[in-house]
Amino acid sequence: MVLKLVGSFPVQPDRVWCAAPHPHLPLVATASTDRAVRIYSLRDFSLVSTIEGGHKRSIRSLSWKPNAKGESVLATGSFDSSTGIWHRDERGAHGDGEQQPESNSEEREEEEEWRFAVVLDGHDSEVKSVAWSAGGSFLATCSRDKTVWIWEDMGNENYETIAVLQDHTQDVKMVAWHPEEELLASSSYDDTVRLYKEDTDDWVCCAVLTGHTSTVWSISFENNGHQSRLVSASDDQTARVWCRKPKVGEESPSQPPSIIKGATDETENWEEQSVLPKIHTRTIYSVDWSKKTGLIATAGGDGQIVVYKEVDVTRDGEPSEFGSEQSKEWEIIAQVPAAHGVYEINSVNWCPKWDKQGTKVDGELLLSTGDDGIVNIFELNL
Repeated sequence: MVLKLVGSFPVQPDRVWCAAPHPHLPLVATASTDRAVRIYSLRDFSLVSTIEGGHKRSIRSLSWKPNAKGESVLATGSFDSSTGIWHRDERGAHGDGEQQPESNSEEREEEEEWRFAVVLDGHDSEVKSVAWSAGGSFLATCSRDKTVWIWEDMGNENYETIAVLQDHTQDVKMVAWHPEEELLASSSYDDTVRLYKEDTDDWVCCAVLTGHTSTVWSISFENNGHQSRLVSASDDQTARVWCRKPKVGEESPSQPPSIIKGATDETENWEEQSVLPKIHTRTIYSVDWSKKTGLIATAGGDGQIVVYKEVDVTRDGEPSEFGSEQSKEWEIIAQVPAAHGVYEINSVNWCPKWDKQGTKVDGELLLSTGDDGIVNIFELNL
């Protein structure tokens, strides 16, 4: 397999920290050191809009709210210690999430009207990551101040702090929600990943994942209804897959349990399942688990992008055949050295593929952001 460069968004004047695909429109938002959010089209890779004026320092992270009705809602986390909530009406959007044809980039930018609606204050230092829950009811933020905050959307642009979690002992690098449950994960400079769920009226830490020997920079959940797994990436140059095990006396469910008010406070049982083949020579800053194909992508300080696939193997390491005893292993199926030249890569994200008419098509793209101010767009070819 070959990871082929198929395009790039127009270059930005400074480092690009991350990119986030819109949940149902052919758009991508990027966070930059120059305090701006830029919105790009996935139809022709053009710049659609530049959002400025909300933050005083670099925008480190952003996240689209899922299930926002009739509008797009974007959360931004900044080194100025604040989190911003932006709104834009989806004028001209079809009910199926596709936009009407637009004549050119200039007209699109004029039509974009983003409003800086809410500022969430509370962190004492840089906000490193923001993430909406799958249902859109909760927003999680984390910071260099060692805390994870959970905010509840109360409606009418009103947000309430419902939890300030202080379980980590060092800078918290990233937060991520389970795609099907109200289960939150965070990764930290203290070398751990922690998981949280709601117990009655409090959010509690229900599991601590230990195994990395240095900072855990990035985490991503698998989207699989039959089991819950998480991948983490670290300064120790490894990526590790963790799996939730059934409680004692409990069989593995066909669907994951819902985390709801009144849930039991029993500690969840998570264990390290595998370490991905080690190929990175410097810090892995980003990892993303494709919700469509199950592939995992990593990137980091060595400028490489690596894609991994889980395969069935027999005890002797050969591909499995019918009737043979088998297990699963991860193998590297694609690799791009120097994907941003001599520059480090800050993030990789899987992304849907759209045609020029704004219709989602088969296939998947991989976005990478770098210190060179460029967002590259790759496609995996068989």
